[in-house]
Amino acid sequence: MSTELKSAARPAAPGTGGGKRKLTYPWIMLIVAGALIAVAALRAVSGAADLTSAGQFGAALSAAVPIGLAGLGGLWAERAGVINIGLEGMMMLGSFAAGWVGWQHGPWAAAAAGILGGALGGLVHAVATVTFGVDHIVSGVAINILALGATQYLATLWFGQEGSAAMVAGGNDKQSPPMSDMPTFTVPGLADWLNGIEGHHWFLVSDVAGVLGAAVTGVSWLTVLTIGLFVGTFFLLWRSSFGLRLRSCGEAPLSAETLGVNVYAYKYAAVLVSGALAGLGGAFLAISVHFYQDGQTGGRGYIGLATMIFGNWRPGGVALGAGLFGFMDAMQLRSGGPTVHALLLGLAALLAGLALVRLRAAKRAQAAVAAVAAVVLLVWYALSDSVPLELVEASPYIATLLVLALFSQRLRSPKAIGKPYRRGQGH
Repeated sequence: MSTELKSAARPAAPGTGGGKRKLTYPWIMLIVAGALIAVAALRAVSGAADLTSAGQFGAALSAAVPIGLAGLGGLWAERAGVINIGLEGMMMLGSFAAGWVGWQHGPWAAAAAGILGGALGGLVHAVATVTFGVDHIVSGVAINILALGATQYLATLWFGQEGSAAMVAGGNDKQSPPMSDMPTFTVPGLADWLNGIEGHHWFLVSDVAGVLGAAVTGVSWLTVLTIGLFVGTFFLLWRSSFGLRLRSCGEAPLSAETLGVNVYAYKYAAVLVSGALAGLGGAFLAISVHFYQDGQTGGRGYIGLATMIFGNWRPGGVALGAGLFGFMDAMQLRSGGPTVHALLLGLAALLAGLALVRLRAAKRAQAAVAAVAAVVLLVWYALSDSVPLELVEASPYIATLLVLALFSQRLRSPKAIGKPYRRGQGH
């Protein structure tokens, strides 16, 4: 049975599934190392010291956590063959549940409530798609709409009632009362030593010190939990019989069925976990600012879905995409125009490199477009000192779109994703 399931869940060979080279973990580490060297060089050339500071990377880590949890949730569902664009709504439910419970019982209870709130959204999605065969996109959109309406109504009912305990404690119809802080950890001696190295602004050495400093200074325990969830997901889905069966449901559910796999049960489990992870991402947003607030998710569920696609439905790729978005988001919040202006130079270099790659592949039209764009950005950088505020605010989303555009040809989704399944019947 194990051999046949592995055959059912095995990715297509290079050239048949669209990916020329698999995004393995050694490649991910090389990409991360190359990106760090590039950012260090950009910091040295542009003089934007905050680009690689511990504060920048710490803020990036916090911004990446909810995105990464949403993306990881999407990975669980889609590896089992269920498209989940309802991640945004599940994050809303998690954020609201965390705010509701957190002001009364503290941040850890808020995290647990967020998990349950998101899992409830996942259950609704599973019932609609797995049991009743509703189109996955339609169900996901409906969950997003229902979650928005439900959280706004319940916030008015529970937080904004005149004279209620929640309103007396500081809540209103748009937000919950504040909750206590989530515990964090810092390694005092090591943090101070790394901070000193960072202050010297040595090429690469100080930049690495900034990264390591962010990892040992004021780190939330929820961030540590998130890292553990990424590692656990990899081992559970790719190193266990449970994961093999679950992935076979997204690749060849009929073949899995003939080998005794309860496809319905695995799809339900995957979508419930998907909702729970997205809910924890929503809870992280509420806990980090100490209260639930209307519109708090801000489209992060959709960005999480994008990071999952960019990450090729693999935990390491999701983490990489979430880190990229978190870095850009933190940069525009902390530094604004000057640092984003420095990135024009980096983007120009990236496009120049892309032009050379496309030229070697005999794709002259693409090479010409990339080269022209690189020249335009280089001229823009040379003739200006800052960029418009609107571009600064949009920079995380622009970066996400560019990365998806560059890597879209190397992606391969599970074969049976989004397809209706009925026991004993073909598609």
